[in-house]
Amino acid sequence: MGLFGRKNESAAPTAVATAPHLAPLTGTYTLDPAHTTIGFVARHAMVTNVKGGFQDVSGTLDLDGHNPGNSTAALDIQMASIDTGNADRDGHLKSADFFRIDEFPTMTFRSTSTEHLGGEDFRITGDLSLLGTTRPITIDLEFNGAATDPFGNERVGFEGRAELLRSEWGLTWNAALETGGVLVSDKVKLNFDISAIKNAG
Repeated sequence: MGLFGRKNESAAPTAVATAPHLAPLTGTYTLDPAHTTIGFVARHAMVTNVKGGFQDVSGTLDLDGHNPGNSTAALDIQMASIDTGNADRDGHLKSADFFRIDEFPTMTFRSTSTEHLGGEDFRITGDLSLLGTTRPITIDLEFNGAATDPFGNERVGFEGRAELLRSEWGLTWNAALETGGVLVSDKVKLNFDISAIKNAG
């Protein structure tokens, strides 16, 4: 395992020439849950967006700064931690109509390939497992930089975005509107703000 799952054996070595500033970042990093946000946006009633996120997120990044294509990521998200700012809506999302958290308490992501697009931009493809279904998704990531915090922790930051169709993971509950259309959009946008701390050694 070498930014994000299984090592990409076919990654081109050109990243050495195009991103030498990433070389010192090589190592294993653990997500800082207090400064990491996995959020989502879905259209409601065809006219507005509902935003939410997950409060309990963990994971690791194995960064290969010499050859970013060999980097990997693993994320684990506890579905009971969903928060949309409305307790009734959160309860519905946890129910059998949506996430069925009693049966499927965790959503996971395991990367399968990483592509350096140039500069600070990367594209991560991996397997998203939810409700017993595993399907690939692609996340576009931007490297926000690295810093040592006041406590001596070496940190890296990334922000990213992806889109998926929830029906592909079996999330099919909906309600028809009298004016046409449906209550909840099939397309969901995902947003990632990631802060991770380098492991000692």
